[in-house]
Amino acid sequence: MFRSPRAPRRRVARACAQALALIALAPALPALACEDCGDDSTEAAPPRHTLGLVQVQGRAPSSLPSNIPTTRESATREEIARSVNAMDAEDALKYFPSLLVRKRYIGDYNHAILSSRASGTGNSARSAVYADGILLSNYLGNGVGGLSFPPRWGLVTPEEIERVDVMYGPFSAAYPGNSAGAVVDYQTRMPTRFEAHAKLGTTLQPFALYGTHATYRAWQASASVGSRDGALSWWLNLNRTDSDGQPLTFANRLLSNGVAAPGVGTPVTGAWRVPNSSGQPWFMLGSATQYSTRQDHLKLKLAYELSPTLSASYVLGLWRNDADGRSQSDLRDANGRPVYSGAINIDGLAFFTGPQSIQGKTVVGTQGLSGADFALTREQSRHAMHGLSVKSHRGGEWDWELAASLYDYQKDDKRQNGAANPQPAAWSGGPGTLADGSGTGWNTLALKGIWRPALGAGRHVLDLGLQQDRYTLRYRNSEIAGNYREDGPGALLSQVRGHTRLRSAYLQDAWLIDDDWKAHLGLRAEHWRAEGGRTDFSASQGIAHAPRSETHLSPKAALSWQASLDTVLKASLGRAVRMPTVGELYGATSTSNALYINDPLLRPEKSWTAELSAQQEWGPVQTRLTYFAERTRDALYAQTVYDTAANKNISRVQNIERIATSGLEAALTATDWLARGLDLTASLTYADSRIRRNSGFVSTPGDTLGKWQPNIPRWRATVVASYRVNEQWSATLAGRYSGRQYRTLNNADTHGQAYMGVSSFASVDARLLWRISRQWSAALGIDNLNDCHYWNFHPYPQRSYSAELKFDL
Repeated sequence: MFRSPRAPRRRVARACAQALALIALAPALPALACEDCGDDSTEAAPPRHTLGLVQVQGRAPSSLPSNIPTTRESATREEIARSVNAMDAEDALKYFPSLLVRKRYIGDYNHAILSSRASGTGNSARSAVYADGILLSNYLGNGVGGLSFPPRWGLVTPEEIERVDVMYGPFSAAYPGNSAGAVVDYQTRMPTRFEAHAKLGTTLQPFALYGTHATYRAWQASASVGSRDGALSWWLNLNRTDSDGQPLTFANRLLSNGVAAPGVGTPVTGAWRVPNSSGQPWFMLGSATQYSTRQDHLKLKLAYELSPTLSASYVLGLWRNDADGRSQSDLRDANGRPVYSGAINIDGLAFFTGPQSIQGKTVVGTQGLSGADFALTREQSRHAMHGLSVKSHRGGEWDWELAASLYDYQKDDKRQNGAANPQPAAWSGGPGTLADGSGTGWNTLALKGIWRPALGAGRHVLDLGLQQDRYTLRYRNSEIAGNYREDGPGALLSQVRGHTRLRSAYLQDAWLIDDDWKAHLGLRAEHWRAEGGRTDFSASQGIAHAPRSETHLSPKAALSWQASLDTVLKASLGRAVRMPTVGELYGATSTSNALYINDPLLRPEKSWTAELSAQQEWGPVQTRLTYFAERTRDALYAQTVYDTAANKNISRVQNIERIATSGLEAALTATDWLARGLDLTASLTYADSRIRRNSGFVSTPGDTLGKWQPNIPRWRATVVASYRVNEQWSATLAGRYSGRQYRTLNNADTHGQAYMGVSSFASVDARLLWRISRQWSAALGIDNLNDCHYWNFHPYPQRSYSAELKFDL
């Protein structure tokens, strides 16, 4: 039967309306007011069955405002310890509804991008990650590529986490437009008495793909100590991770690029013939980017009670990363020796560089092996984070906070052998390149206030604030003619420099209209400026970019209704303006277009997001059903456009005129369900996200229209079943599912189960926790128990086994 393209949307809308109506009319039990608050209060919670306004008096730092206008999900330290095999901070988000972190291996520092309902794993600038109110998201760029911009997850360890909160959507005026997808806030521990903790953990991953058959291991050790003595409290955390990840990239050649010439090149065996992400046959020649990573983390937190109503806190975070990227050829010559360079011949198809005489004709090839196919890299990073705040907590009409933070790339080097310096010679040195990001970083300054005017007996709580965020990008790529492993920079190859600054003012009123109705009204004003931009394409070619500035207003509104004793309905609407990053404005996305590769006049992304939710309790079961819709104009993606000034097609970051997303999200939480000690959480998300208008293209004009937004699956699901057998033993079985998605704007990558493809997956995890005594505990875990092989450009880990031993004093 023929169905119009609008039929799925109408069916989703009808299903949403019917479900909301049923939930609103159903009898049930009390809805929790904390879903409306997000408080770090030390006071008692508002009475059940009323929406309430939160009187925040807590001393714990948090980026969240005093009242949350929309959907929020949380996980506590105890829940994470019981249910998650957590080696990195981002693991705590593994089973949150609609979230996915593209973590490829333990300690993934350059590609672990957070995605949400309408933002894929290439859109790191459309989510906000904080730790104790300090920004960890990296808004120097967006996504991955030559430069990668994931949140700095390494500045938080799993042992520090007291609670993690996630707020969905741009509905709070306290955040910039980068909150369009989600806001994540880690609250870390601050002791009230002397305590000490230690943990040892290990993971083992047997891995088999193409010509690689190996077992990769990771080790982790951490120690924490802290206390409170009078007005002073302190916390010190040390962590060491030593990880070997699986190969992430693979040297390859399309069969169609081979030349039928049996006598040309070294005959080799060991190549794997498989389809690529577009279904074309290609040869996989060997593995690369197999990281051996060593990371050290130090976190010092100090808090001092200046008076009974005034406190100050300081946070110092240090992160060191040393990573060696290795590669290995699967090709063998007639004597069984590995082949890393030169012309090769696979089953009569020749791949070579330069001129060759074939059947009396001169053919010029570009497909011979070079050092770029099997690269060796050495990366060294030294990053520092500082945070300082002074906060009042009187609980009267006014409270305020002054906060500042600094994130500094003290050292950030990547060394790599050159194309003309292949293995095995490259192991001992030779020419190469040095990419240096030292001097990059960002700083923030904020003055926040909470005003509880004496109007209508405390019926209003106002959040207001002034903020400034400044981002500096310094990235220089240099040639090294001598020894790339040790020598300093030589001749300049390319360079990107620039600053962006965002100054903001916001006001948000949480208004308790009566016991059953609560409204949030907010407005955010932002002034953005980009300056100091310069792009150098070589030592003799470069462009200095003129400064520019823009001003935008972002209104927010939300309404909550206690529809019955047990049911809360919420409606939220918010505008988000996501400004271009320094990397998008001035960074080079390709070296083939010389002076035309950047666009310093990119327009900001502008999104309107709406959400309609129903929350319900059914005895031990709490449910939530949410309809969400987002309309984004001028979305920022790398694509091809026709440049009239250059009179040619140019590939670079450009604006997509319109992307539309809508869908449903259902979440369920059950405590002591069916049996005492059995807890269950589950979520299911449907999203329809499509490009509706776009002047750019991938291969041919118009080839992106009506296509799915990259990295947004139609279906996602999570389920976690945890059984507390007794006070000593608990067992957890958890699953995650993600449906079909695409990496390219024109959805040409139809074969997801391939290198550079994005596949669906269904993965099951297990964890067994044994509390041996009050001080000691041990855990065994298996991630990807069903050994699902799946991809997001790179291969995800296969079945992995973990064990940990913890001591708590």
